[in-house]
Amino acid sequence: MTNPIEPNHSAFGSNDEAGYPHGKGSLSQDQIVLIDEVVADPHVPAFDFAVVDNKETSVYEGIVGDHEVAGLAYNVAGDSRLVLLAVSVFPEFRRQGIGTELIRRVLDDVRAQGKTVTIMCPIVLTFIENHPVYADLIDLKHPGISKGHTRSS
Repeated sequence: MTNPIEPNHSAFGSNDEAGYPHGKGSLSQDQIVLIDEVVADPHVPAFDFAVVDNKETSVYEGIVGDHEVAGLAYNVAGDSRLVLLAVSVFPEFRRQGIGTELIRRVLDDVRAQGKTVTIMCPIVLTFIENHPVYADLIDLKHPGISKGHTRSS
């Protein structure tokens, strides 16, 4: 994982846990837009936003003013692991670096807590493939999805 990989939008493993309804292995248009943003990786989002870990809903929320503009849903797995489920960005805030920066800040928070992650989101997977400095956060026993096939959480 030392070289960034251009994603093939149909190359990701699939199952219901990975967010693919009915076991179909294709990405939605929304996921494709976010993957393209992650690959382009604008280093600074178009505007500043706060990230809040809403533990009640298990979502890291991207907040601008008093409005949620993005989120990264997760499940807690034991004391030391988060299962990263899905990234979403409201359409009017896409292509502005918010999705990329949200993932970066979440992974930085996971690292600061001394936790690992299981990846069930192809967008997060693409981010880590393009930013291998975060690869050490992937739980070795429960890595999650990978391109081409799925792994158990």
